[in-house]
Amino acid sequence: MSQKRNFLKIVILGDSGVGKTTLLQQYVHNKANVNNKPTIGADFSKKEIQVDGQVVTLQIWDTAGQEKFQSLGFAFYRGADCCALCFDLTNPASFEALDKWKEGFIDNAGPDDPKTFPFVLIGNKVDREDERRVSSSKAQEWCKENNDMQYFETSAKEGVAVNEAFIAMVKMGIKREQNNQIIMPDSIAGQGGAGGIKLQGNKRGQTNVKTNSCC
Repeated sequence: MSQKRNFLKIVILGDSGVGKTTLLQQYVHNKANVNNKPTIGADFSKKEIQVDGQVVTLQIWDTAGQEKFQSLGFAFYRGADCCALCFDLTNPASFEALDKWKEGFIDNAGPDDPKTFPFVLIGNKVDREDERRVSSSKAQEWCKENNDMQYFETSAKEGVAVNEAFIAMVKMGIKREQNNQIIMPDSIAGQGGAGGIKLQGNKRGQTNVKTNSCC
């Protein structure tokens, strides 16, 4: 019996320096370069995994965190199945910017229902616990105020909880796709007659464009 295949697009957002590129590298390649230069525009990587008996192809987008490059990444939000909002546990300003990142995603991605769209919050650099400036309770309170968002504290550098965060996003994305599947009545689908409407299988927001990126 062939396995069901899914394609999911995940977008990673957050201020420059929070570790978005390192998170992606750790998850996709099981290694991380902590000396990454800032991403310009957006870049993506692919990874194929199996979750609950399903083969899932992930397209994971790493977007620019620097303000001067942010507008270049907006075009790549559309079609996302899940979004990771990231901040640096040692940098309170990156936590305070989360509302801006979430609102920017909703404005540019245009999800049908922003309240049910799958977001996760990632507090990165837990390996620098002695420098922590954002408490777990504060982050969890923010999640509660934002539709009970799931929260993960990770170390992209050491691989702590990175896989768990991405698997959670994959499961949320699959559930969203299943909930969005619509069975069209024969009279609308046009089966057996002219003049029916045929919906093209256009996977939302897929693109093969890769912008210039330094990492």
